[in-house]
This record gives sequence, structure tokens and C-alpha cells, in this order.
Amino acid sequence: MKPGTIVEYIDSKEMVCAVVLENKKQKVRMLTEHDREVSHGENRLAHSSDQTLDLSMGRDALVERLQVVAETRRKLQNQIDIQELWEVVHAEAAWIDLKSMAELCFGAKISSDHTSAVARALFEDRLYFKFDTDRFFPNSPEQVARMAAQTAQEAKKAHIIAEGSRWIRQVMESKHAPASADQEALVEILRSFYLFRKNSPHYKIGKEIIACSGLDPKEGPFHLLVKLGVWSEDENLNLHRFGVSHSFSSAVMKASERLIREAIKPRPDAGRRDLTHLSMLTIDGQGTLDFDDAISIEPKGDGHRLGIHITDVSHFVEKGSLVDQEAFSRASSIYMPDDRIPMLPPTLAEDLCSLKEGQDRFAISIMADLDVSANVVAYEIVPSIIRVKQQLTYYNANLLVQEDPELGAIYELAQKFRNIRLKNGALQLILPEISVWVDNDAEISVTQINRESPSRMMVSECMIMANWLAARFLRDHGQPAIYRSQQPPRERLIQEGGGTLYENWTQRRFLSRVVLDPDPQTHAGLGLDAYLTLTSPLRKYFDLVTQRQLRGLFGLERSYSEEELRFIIQALEEPMSYITVLQQERTRYWILRYLEHLVGHKEEALVLDKRRQRYIVLLPSYMIECSLPLNSGADLKPQDTIEVKIERVNARADTLTLARS
Repeated sequence: MKPGTIVEYIDSKEMVCAVVLENKKQKVRMLTEHDREVSHGENRLAHSSDQTLDLSMGRDALVERLQVVAETRRKLQNQIDIQELWEVVHAEAAWIDLKSMAELCFGAKISSDHTSAVARALFEDRLYFKFDTDRFFPNSPEQVARMAAQTAQEAKKAHIIAEGSRWIRQVMESKHAPASADQEALVEILRSFYLFRKNSPHYKIGKEIIACSGLDPKEGPFHLLVKLGVWSEDENLNLHRFGVSHSFSSAVMKASERLIREAIKPRPDAGRRDLTHLSMLTIDGQGTLDFDDAISIEPKGDGHRLGIHITDVSHFVEKGSLVDQEAFSRASSIYMPDDRIPMLPPTLAEDLCSLKEGQDRFAISIMADLDVSANVVAYEIVPSIIRVKQQLTYYNANLLVQEDPELGAIYELAQKFRNIRLKNGALQLILPEISVWVDNDAEISVTQINRESPSRMMVSECMIMANWLAARFLRDHGQPAIYRSQQPPRERLIQEGGGTLYENWTQRRFLSRVVLDPDPQTHAGLGLDAYLTLTSPLRKYFDLVTQRQLRGLFGLERSYSEEELRFIIQALEEPMSYITVLQQERTRYWILRYLEHLVGHKEEALVLDKRRQRYIVLLPSYMIECSLPLNSGADLKPQDTIEVKIERVNARADTLTLARS
């Protein structure tokens, strides 16, 4: 290629016109229309013309002539209708050389300007033709349609990124910026990006929008969505991540209302025992509205007959019904400091099926004859009709336990029954429960609850007894159920006397996993030969399933098969795991929010462990673990009690920084 030849090469997706200054060893030095000198290999040239320029005319004149040539070629390019050209030639499906393409566009008399114009046009628009140096192949109609759709999608994406980043900058600069309907798609992209990060289907476009907007990719989307009013400062993000809904569908609500209407005349349920004469009470938390268990006691011989009565939810919620399907999908009610999400619609959980004071209710009753040492001499489980006479809170029951003979008797039997379990190897962890309550004004209260108080202890032991006897009843009748079993702990730290806080907290690490299975096995942790859960059918689907297995033995409905039970166990594994996460993480969040106001305060801490770079300590007032730097003074060892100062807390970031005081 001789000096003076006008050529073109591609630079940053643009065809650049240039003149050859020197060609040495297939390396071409050129002067461009932009008055730059560049060097490229000959193979980088996209077009070479038969036009030449006299290099002696000087640099400025050469650049001016190149600009005239480039402008001429652009004008010719604008005359080419690529789609029309494709429609003429695509049926032949053959390669077409550059000269022939130029003749199709401009006629027989063509120049280098014409071939350049064609090359430029087909380089810029790749929709209709494949491109190979100086020849072209028409794409098939299917390829064109597919590529056109892809191009439109990319253009739409580019528009979303440009508009989205512009809108974000505008929102962040303004004082008040509620989201409008026009930005719903952008809001959803930001929500999904923040919640799910790389698992979000919008991750790539969300990342580009945020990058172009200058927003902090880590926490910026959260603060933006708060500013828009999409989320609150204390938004429970796990509810969004797990897809948990507060509300029930209109179809489920209508089905619940129909159950209420039909319950005015209860459908027949033969063989129920009338126990409305018994002095029956409930003991629950102060804010409880869904009462699913009641207790009765009456003298019998030298001992007592203890009754644990469980509301018969399945009498109303039929297996496979719309309401039952909804309960199955939810798996359990969810209790958090600032929220409560029920398994069943409130019209059922808090009204029709709730053991409300003074109301006749259908129930499943476990009637246990106990001797003076609380040994079970005999028991029976029957479908019943009951009426609660008194509804107590834990607080009121604690006050009355010394004065009320019935409460006193229940408490005494509960203590004796626990001792029986402990002698059988039960492991009783004695840890305080932290109650966190958030009112409507976001005021946080944190209190310790003594789970060993008389009221809580008697309710706990009565429910354990009921669950144990139900398990034995089903087992002895050959009925499969969702039994719970547990092997002894891998190491036992707690001996007689209950153990220290350190031993009780650390013991949890050595507990064996609880196994759910249709075949009954021993539950070493409780010191019982069989166990399952029955006592919370309003709140836990597993308990509702147990109730149906009992009803199956009474001839009230068809029992689940073992295969169906295994399916239920497997299906509920995932929702039950994320419900645990929801409850634990939300409680921790609100404790940290509470501690945000206590920065600088001193707290007692219990040393649990020493790691490579830090100590692990427990704050007993809040029962949460956190780290303490190793450079915290004297060498510490597990079980040491020290005083620490709260230095920094960020509930949203889940961080708590302590220092030795």
C-alpha cells in the first residue's frame, strides 16, 4: 500500500478516514481526519480506496481534504436503506462482495466513496448482514427478528439506566420525594437488588443504575427507599426476603367468614364428652388473644385428675380446605417484638377456635390420673366440649398460686412431674428469657422473664405431659404421627443443682439434634419415652397434624398416612427454618436498637470463649453474644465476669462494639 492512499480503520466503534504516510513491514503510519498520527497493522484497515492524496500539500491541507472525503462518504451512507437492501438479497442466502453491494445501492458507476459508504452503513447496523472484511452475508428473517428484539431490549435497558440514575440523583438532592407510579419498576429493581444482591434477577441492571447515580451500593438503596416512603427506618427486611405476608387473601378470608357463619349451628361431632362442669382456666401472656390450651384439676382418691384441654381446630378447619392450605404454607405463627403474623386468620384464631372465657368450645382433652408423687396411674384422651371459667395472665397466676388451692395443686404436681423427668435423664436448661416489646410509637422495652416462675413452670410441665401422653396414646394404637426424638447430649455440663449461667448457655452447643419422624423414639432431652407436639394447633401446623391423627382414632376424620406425614415433615422444614431466623434476628435487631441509646453505658459481661483475635462474651441482661478485642487488659478466661462499656451500636448493620471498662 503506497503512501498517499486514503484508507479507513475502526476506532472506538467509528470509521476514521486517514491517509497513508508510510508503509513499512505491513505497519502503516497514517494521518487521520482528526489531525492525529497513528500506526496500525494492515490487517486493522477496514477499507482501502483507489483515491490518493499528494503528501507534499502539507499537513493542514491533507487533514482538510480527509474531512471533505469523510463528509462525502457520510452523506452517501445516509442514502442507503439497509432494510430495503436486505429484503432484495436475503432470499439467496449467499455471500456478497463489497463492490456488488455498492452497485445494488448506487448503480453501475461506483467509486471508493460508494464502497466506503456501504462499509460504513453495514458496520454501524449489524442487524441485517454478517460482515467479513469486504463481503457480507444476509441474516435470516428469524435472526433479524431475534436480533431486533435484543437490540430493543438493550436500548430499553440503556434508557432505564440513564433515567434511573438521573432520577436517583434528583431524589437524593430533594427534601421530600415520594415514589410515583412512573418509578414503580425502578423501585422494584432497587428493592430486589438490596434484598437479594447477586441472587436478584435485577442485579446487573441495578448495579449499573446505582453506579451511574453515584449512590453507595452497600446501604444507599436502603436509605433511598426509606426516603421514598417505600420502607421504614426499622423495616423488617427478612419478611421481604422470605416472602412472608401479613394479610390473608380475600378467598381465605371469605372461607373463614363462612366457617364462622356455619358454626352458629355446629355440624354433628358424635361422642364428645361434656366437661363444661370442670373448673377450667387458661394461663397466657398479657397480650394473648388466641387461647389454644386450658387446664383443669380435680381431686381423685389420694391424687388428682389433671386435664389439659386443646381447642379442636380441625373440627372447623378441614384437611385440604382453602384455610388449611394457607395454614400449611405458613407453617406457624410468627412472633416478633414489633409484629405478630398468625398462621390462621384472626376470625378463627382469636374467635371461633379460641378458648374464650365463658364460651362453649370443642376440644381434645387429655385426662391424666396422678398419684401424690405425680406418677401417671391412668389416662384417657377424648373429644370434648369445654368452657373456660377463668383466664389468667402469668403475672396474675404467680400472685394467686399461694392462695388458690387449684393453682397450688397444679404447681405442686408440675414440680413433681419435672423431678420425675429429671430422674429419667432430662436436661433442664435454666436460662432467662428476654422479652422485647415495641409499641406503636417505636418505644422499646426490654425485660427479663423468669421461665422458672410458678405460672410459667406449671404451664410448661402440663403441656409437656399432654404432649407425652398424646405420643404414647398414638404409639400404643399403632398410629403414625410426627414424633420428636432426641439423643442424649454429646457432652453434659449440667449436673444436679441446675448449673451456672455459663454452663447452661454453653450446654446448648452440645445438644443433639431433634429428629422428626413418623416412628416414635425416646426424647432424652425431656426424659420421656415418646414425644410430639399437640398443644398449639392455632399456632403450629405440626400440632394441627397431631390433632388430626387423634381425631382419626376417634373416627372423626381420616388420618394421615405415614407417606403423607413424611411429606409434611419435608415440606415444612424450610418455612420452619426461616421462621426461626425471622424471630431470632428480629429480636436481636430490637435489642440492638435499644442499646443504640445506651452507648457509653457499662454492662456486666460473661466470658464464654477466647478466639484468635477476640473474646466471645455474653451480656446477661440481654442474653446476646458479642465480641471483645483481645487487647482488653488482663488475660481473661471462660466464666470470668467483667465490666464492659458499650462503644458503638448499629442495629441495621448488626454491629455491637464493646470495650473493657
